[in-house]
Amino acid sequence: MFPIIPAAAAVEEAGNDNGIFGYGKTAGGVLLSTTSIVSNAGVVAADTTGVGTARTELAATQYGGDKGIFGYGSIPPRVSMTNLISNTGVAASDVTGVGTARADISACSYSSDKGMFGFGTDGSQQSLTNLVSNVGVVATDTTGVGTPRSNLAACEYGGDKAIFGYGYDGSDSSLTNKVSNVGVVATDTTGVGTARNNLAACSYGGDKGIFGFGYPFLSMTNLISDVGVASTDVTGVGSGKYNLTACEYGEDKGIFGYGSNSSGLTSQTNLVSNVGVVSADVSGVGAVKYDAAACSFN
Repeated sequence: MFPIIPAAAAVEEAGNDNGIFGYGKTAGGVLLSTTSIVSNAGVVAADTTGVGTARTELAATQYGGDKGIFGYGSIPPRVSMTNLISNTGVAASDVTGVGTARADISACSYSSDKGMFGFGTDGSQQSLTNLVSNVGVVATDTTGVGTPRSNLAACEYGGDKAIFGYGYDGSDSSLTNKVSNVGVVATDTTGVGTARNNLAACSYGGDKGIFGFGYPFLSMTNLISDVGVASTDVTGVGSGKYNLTACEYGEDKGIFGYGSNSSGLTSQTNLVSNVGVVSADVSGVGAVKYDAAACSFN
């Protein structure tokens, strides 16, 4: 007999094979537009000459199933420009920005082929969002939902949904806001775990997410289930750091990288397994930097 598969059985979606870190700022305050590709084994390549305007405090997300987009940030001034990433990891020149220019923003994918930039600051905290179509077109501002804040993080979960979490709203926060598979942001969910800002997040395991690290020099993580529920703090692995970034790689794994630790700026990375276990520090590749961004592609 053939096995009987229940009609309601969930199917985990395969993610992208590669990731890309990009932009940010060096210890000397030099703005970068360089990028570094992450292989499907989690190995970070040397820096690639930058394309587009060097900037910091930006965000990035996957779109179109196999491509990415970096957007917003600060030169200064704050900008809303974007740079598309092809399915081979090549960055395109600047695209004129849409929506409110802001920095300390976050971004995530939803609906398996679209993206969203959200929250941040334009001098005051915002909860505005901007949807990214499956061909990389950024929409005008959508009125914000939830507590305005900056220096938060976001990731995909459940295969086609997303979640924004933590950040700074005048004090450190642990609030989360879910994003439906049609890009609608929900009201605040009471926070779980240590309130903090300047952390990072990525998806793993095909349908789950992880928030990790944060200010000041934290290494704890909080797992996000396939229905968007945040877990309590998991004891950290690796150096405590903040102002870092993260992305998916290898279809079902993740990587945190760069930022500031107690010794200064770093290019260290920490791999995340397909069951959400964070590895010890891996020696960094490329320029040490902070306030960069990352997304998956391919």
